[in-house]
Amino acid sequence: MADSKEKLFSDFPAVTTQEWMDKIMVDLKGADYEKKLVWKTNEGFKVKPFYRREDLEGLKTTEGLPGQYPYIRGNKKDDNTWFVRQDIRVDNPAEANAKALDLLNKGIDSLGFHIKAKDLNADYIRTLLKDICCECVELNFKTCQRHTVELAKLLTEYFKEKGYDPEKLQGSLDFDPISRMMKKGKNVSGLIANAKELVEVMAPYPKFRCIAVNSLALNNAGAYIYQELGYALAWGNEYLSRLTEAGVSADLAAKKIKFNFGISSNYFMEIAKFRAARMLWADIVNEYHPACQCACQMAVHAETSSFNLTLFDAHVNLLRTQTEAMSAAIAGVDSITVTPFDKAYETPNDFSERIARNQQLLLKEESHLNRIVDPAAGSYYIENLTVSIAKQAWDLFLQTEEAGGMVKAVLDSSVQNAVNSSNRARHEAVSKRKEILLGTNQYPNFNETAGEKAPLEHACCCGHGDEAGEFATLNTDRAASEFEALRLETEHSGKRPKAFMLTIGNLAMRQARAQFSCNFLACAGYEVIDNLGFPTVEEGIEAAMKANADIVVLCSSDDEYAEYAIPAFKALNGRAMFIVAGAPACMDELKAAGIENFIHVRCNVLETLKEYNKKLLS
Repeated sequence: MADSKEKLFSDFPAVTTQEWMDKIMVDLKGADYEKKLVWKTNEGFKVKPFYRREDLEGLKTTEGLPGQYPYIRGNKKDDNTWFVRQDIRVDNPAEANAKALDLLNKGIDSLGFHIKAKDLNADYIRTLLKDICCECVELNFKTCQRHTVELAKLLTEYFKEKGYDPEKLQGSLDFDPISRMMKKGKNVSGLIANAKELVEVMAPYPKFRCIAVNSLALNNAGAYIYQELGYALAWGNEYLSRLTEAGVSADLAAKKIKFNFGISSNYFMEIAKFRAARMLWADIVNEYHPACQCACQMAVHAETSSFNLTLFDAHVNLLRTQTEAMSAAIAGVDSITVTPFDKAYETPNDFSERIARNQQLLLKEESHLNRIVDPAAGSYYIENLTVSIAKQAWDLFLQTEEAGGMVKAVLDSSVQNAVNSSNRARHEAVSKRKEILLGTNQYPNFNETAGEKAPLEHACCCGHGDEAGEFATLNTDRAASEFEALRLETEHSGKRPKAFMLTIGNLAMRQARAQFSCNFLACAGYEVIDNLGFPTVEEGIEAAMKANADIVVLCSSDDEYAEYAIPAFKALNGRAMFIVAGAPACMDELKAAGIENFIHVRCNVLETLKEYNKKLLS
C-alpha cells in the first residue's frame, strides 16, 4: 500500500456547484434557500452556506505571500510568533516592578504599564524598570495624554543611561487623544499637535511605536466589526495626515502608529478582520508615497472584548476569550492580551490573571499556532469574508473622510452615535435571544447567586473623575448588563419567586416546553421546579400550591392547550401568576378567558421578565 500510486479521489466524479444546490433544494423540501441557509451579517453582506474553489476566482487576496505588500498574509515570513502581554496598573512602582519580574518568569514577554501622570519622574522610571532587561521584552506604557511626551523623554533618558541598543528595544506609548475624546466627550484635539514632538523623541527607536489607534474602545462599546475597522482606518489616517502635514516623513509617521483592536466572539469574521485591516492600511500608507514599502506594515495589538463578559456564570468567559485569542493568533497579530474572566465584577486576582496568561500559552506551547504563518490562507470562506469585510470597512472609511475626517466625525458625534446605535441593537438582540450569551440569557445556572459580586464601572487610569461632556460619548454597557441588573434586582429583593412547571399531556412537548420555561424564568433568578407530569390539571395546581409557587407554567402541546389551559387557570383562581408555555392557535380564546401571560421563542425575554418582576417583587 505504501508503494501504491493509486489516487482514490479519481474514482469519484467531480461534483458541480449546481449539483450541490440541487441536493440542498431537495433537502429543504420547498423552504426558502435565502431565508433558511443564507446568513445576513451585521456588517451588511450575505454569507453563503458553502464556498468552493471557484469562489476564489478574481480575489487578489490570494496573490501575495507572507511578509509582502499589501501584508494581508501578515508581516511575518518565517513563523507566527506573537507577544503574550499582560498589563499592570501602577500604584506603587516598586510593587509593579516586583509583579513584572514575576510575570516574566511565567511566560509573559510583553508588559503594559498604566502610570499615573502625577508620579512621573526619573527615579520612578528607574524603580519601575529595575532588573528588567528592556531589550528582551516588549514594553508598553500608558499615562495621561497631556504627559505622554514627558514620559517618552524620561524613558529615552533611562534607555541611554542603561546603554540599551535602540535597534533592540520594542514597545509602545499610548498617545491617542481621539480615544479620550470619545470616552469623555471633551475636545482635546489640540493635543494631537504634540504628536510631532513625541514622534521625534522616539525616532531613534525604530521598533518603538508611540501613536495609538485604540479601536478597542469601539469594540468594547458593541461596535460591529466593519465599524471598528472602518473607523480605525480613518483614525489612523487622521494621525498620519497631521504628522506629514507637520513635516514628519511618511515613513517615520507610519512606523510610529500602532493599532489596538478588540476581538469579538465572531470567530471567522475576526480572522478576516485582521487580514483585511493589514491590506487596507497598506493601501492607505502607500498613498503617502513612503520611501520604503515596509512603512505600509500595520502594527497590531489585539485584546479580547469586554462587551460580552458576564457577571453570572463567569467561567464561561474563559471559553469566549479562548476562541477570541485563537482567532487573533491565526490572523497573525503582533501581540495579544487576554482579558481575565472576572474583570466584569472585580479587580483580577492572581488566579484569573494566571488563567488568562495560560490561555495564550496553550495556543503557543500545545497548539503550536506560533509556527505557521497565515494558516487561514486559501480558505474559500475566509478569503471571501476578508474581501467582504474590507469592502464594508472601506466604504465607511471613505464616508468618514469625505465628511471631514475622524476628528470632525467625533466632534459632531457621528462616530459615537453610530456605535451607540449598534450597542442598542445588540442589546435588543440579546433581550430577544437573537444574540446568545450562555449563562445569561440562555441556559443560566439555576442556583447561582451573585453574593457580593457587582458590575465594575470603568475607572480612568489618570485618576480624573467624570466631567460633563461637550458631545456624545461611547456607551460601554456590556451586552449582559440589563439581564444582570434584572437578576440582581431579584436577588436583592429578598424574595425569590418560585416557578412551578405544570407538565401534562404529550410527553415530548411537555418536556420541551418545561425545559424552555425553566431556562426562560431562571434568567431572572427565579427558582424553577420541574416535574415529570400530572394526570390532571387539578392535581398539578394542588401540587403547585403545596410547593408555595408564585408562578405556575402550563407545559403541554399546542393542540392540548385548548383542553387544559382554561381549567388550569380557573383552578388556580388567581393564587399565583399563570403562564402558558407557547403560542398556540387558540391564544385569542385563552386571552378572552383572562389568561394574559404567554412565553415562547418570539418573546422579548428581557422585557417579559421585567414585567414579571414588577408584579412579583412588589
